[in-house]
Amino acid sequence: TNMDIVVTVKEIRGHCPTYRVGDSFTLKACYQLVSDVPVCMDGLAALMPYYNALRVSEPAQWGLDGKEDKSKAYIQCPDPFDCTNGGTVIFEISKQ
Repeated sequence: TNMDIVVTVKEIRGHCPTYRVGDSFTLKACYQLVSDVPVCMDGLAALMPYYNALRVSEPAQWGLDGKEDKSKAYIQCPDPFDCTNGGTVIFEISKQ
């Protein structure tokens, strides 16, 4: 079955030049990226190993489940904001 994955910016540690908290994009049918906001390639790269697996399994199988909502997965971009002038973005991933 085709399922959409929605990726939402939950938190930003430091300063991200691309995202604001609450921004989101969708992977329609889990492979077509649809977005009204710019999508950062670093953040997308962090999602790449998991997006297809999350379509067919639960986040806990990958150690990505949330503390409060086990149905959502959480990943972060690789920018180490403590060492750069950038920002680490925490993404919340949910199925639709």
